[in-house]
Amino acid sequence: MRRPTALPRLALTALVLALPLTATFAAVAADRITGATFATRSEVYAPHAMAATSHPLATQIALDVMKDGGSAVDAAIAANAALGLMEPTGNGVGGDLFAIVWDPKSRKLHGYNGSGRSPRSLTLAEFQRRGLSAVPPHGPLPVSVPGAVDGWFALHERFGRRPIADDLAPAIRYAREGHPVHETIAYYWDRSVPVLSKWPGFAEQFTVDDGAGGRRAPRTGEMWRNPNLADTLQKIADGGRDAFYKGAIARSIDAYFKANGGYLSYDDLAAHHGEWVEPVGTNYRGYDVWELPPNGQGIAALQILNILEGYDLKGYGFGSPEHVHLFTEAKKLAFADRAASYADPDYYRTPVERLVSKGYAAERRKLISMERAMKAAEPGVIPQLDEGDTIYMTVADPDGMMVSLIQSNYRGMGSGMAPPGLGFILQDRGEQFVLKEGHPNSYAPGKRPFHTIIPAFVTRDGKPWLSFGVMGGGMQPQGHAQILINLIDFGMNLQEAGDAPRIQHDGSTEPAGQNVAMSDGGELDLETGYPYATVRELMRRGHSVRFAHGPYGGYQAIMVNPEGGYIGASESRKDGQAAGY
Repeated sequence: MRRPTALPRLALTALVLALPLTATFAAVAADRITGATFATRSEVYAPHAMAATSHPLATQIALDVMKDGGSAVDAAIAANAALGLMEPTGNGVGGDLFAIVWDPKSRKLHGYNGSGRSPRSLTLAEFQRRGLSAVPPHGPLPVSVPGAVDGWFALHERFGRRPIADDLAPAIRYAREGHPVHETIAYYWDRSVPVLSKWPGFAEQFTVDDGAGGRRAPRTGEMWRNPNLADTLQKIADGGRDAFYKGAIARSIDAYFKANGGYLSYDDLAAHHGEWVEPVGTNYRGYDVWELPPNGQGIAALQILNILEGYDLKGYGFGSPEHVHLFTEAKKLAFADRAASYADPDYYRTPVERLVSKGYAAERRKLISMERAMKAAEPGVIPQLDEGDTIYMTVADPDGMMVSLIQSNYRGMGSGMAPPGLGFILQDRGEQFVLKEGHPNSYAPGKRPFHTIIPAFVTRDGKPWLSFGVMGGGMQPQGHAQILINLIDFGMNLQEAGDAPRIQHDGSTEPAGQNVAMSDGGELDLETGYPYATVRELMRRGHSVRFAHGPYGGYQAIMVNPEGGYIGASESRKDGQAAGY
């Protein structure tokens, strides 16, 4: 049994898989004369700076900031603020933020965990009193303190070069003057309106008049303005982080939740702080891959890579039954540990060093059969014991600073709780708690929930090589591992690595919700482009293969060009852009 998602996705039975999956790689892209046939476009090259975000206007903002003397961090803050306006389906100032920064001066990576904590007045007993077995996905109960604004200021204090008011100015201008809504964003916005409109403040601030007495989402190409968000960002620009956490904005949030049966309070906001953390790494075939430690899920990608390092993936070939089978089984093993022991380090000491060790990977590798898919996977270290949407972006400046940043409201547009006059929606990240005593991720007041959003970075010989990320709930560590396998094992270029058909395994035991153990092997989603011979062989080995609609994430990446400058790539499945100068 698995926790249902709020917005269901298409899943076809194995009997109808043959038609969509018999397509060759060439069928999913134009007839390009260079590169892989499945690639949508070439990599982007630039000599000085690069930005890759999920919205072209945000990418241009980042480039403008760097042309004006701003650092990569200034550019990332400016682009992130704009994305909260332009892509509210994935992020905003009501959500959390994580980042990894390569600092060319210190020649080291700096990690930042900007996740917020649960309301201190809401207890596990209250959920139990209500008869709930899982935290609801929407409304006041899953809301936790938003950490994004604090994250902007923490990053800016250490690495910013120009006033943060200047960084926020482009988003403020677009919020007042308007911008045209892009296609994929309009699609997800339209899906969110029927679900979230019952929550106070949402329809008033995130829909438009449909001309027939009702409300609807803005359509593709339609101009969208958010003057309330412009006012909020202007207050932050003028008054700093305390304008959000201790000023009028915090008091408005407090009053809104008191009036609507919620628990998030002024005191919760005033007490918030993110923290600098040390990234955790493993070496995969000569490349040092870096993720942030729990309460995020980044180390799951490291566990997957460590297990797969013991196999000759290059020899098997991309899209072979062995490639897909081994990836899926490694994911199952890593996610069993993820469900059992990834949690807020203030409340639980996840055995990170053990989980990402080569010796542990060798032990786990012994559990994989080349002939049969696992139906169940137990955690290997702590035996006693998801559809989300996000934005990922990366920026690199002329001085060599690189930023890998991810930000999210968690489930699409978040909780639906939109305080009047503020122009943003509070996240529903608290849904990721377990309502069961004794679990590392059990709900507690003032605790950070398990987090899905993860930035990534790769170094080689102590030098920066790649800043990248893949959006999309539990797809993220799976996507991280696949991108690197595509680059390192299969020799793809940066754009091809993102365009290649993806694998998503769904149904592992989750670290959230009811925490029900996987017993049926889960489901294996394959994008169009895998040969039917592979699908047929995977079925023979016991995989439940299906064709799913849209759970494969979104990718942005910047690589250091050994010839000088940078190489950029952007997700072809969404509305993003990589560009430089």
